Amino acid sequence: MQVWVLLFNANTDNEGIYTLEIEGNNIIVAFEQEDDAIRYAGLLEAQDFLSPTVERIDSKDLEEFCKEANYDLNIVPTDALLVPPEKNVDKTDWDSDREKTQPNLDDLEDEIEVEDPVIAMMRRRLENLL
Repeated sequence: MQVWVLLFNANTDNEGIYTLEIEGNNIIVAFEQEDDAIRYAGLLEAQDFLSPTVERIDSKDLEEFCKEANYDLNIVPTDALLVPPEKNVDKTDWDSDREKTQPNLDDLEDEIEVEDPVIAMMRRRLENLL
């Protein structure tokens, strides 16, 4: 089965894949439908997030990558509507300028809490009913 993922700096040495961090777990988000991935990428751009490239990948290869990298995988089904969290991280793991130091205790207070994508989807659906 083929799925679509969002890549940043595609086909470079500094390539990264879009993930959500929920409760300390990195979750790669993949889509069953290309149109859904394109829509999600557009929503990220509307939030002034980096501009991703939508790429097709074999789901078995992606599952193997996730297993090796200790990432979880969430494949968004065709009938689901996933929206990005309202807050995104300012710096990415693949950012070449990233500082290699550990955060101090003062920085921990400023961490961004990422909303569960399922809860966010349900919240948005309920808001749309109003």
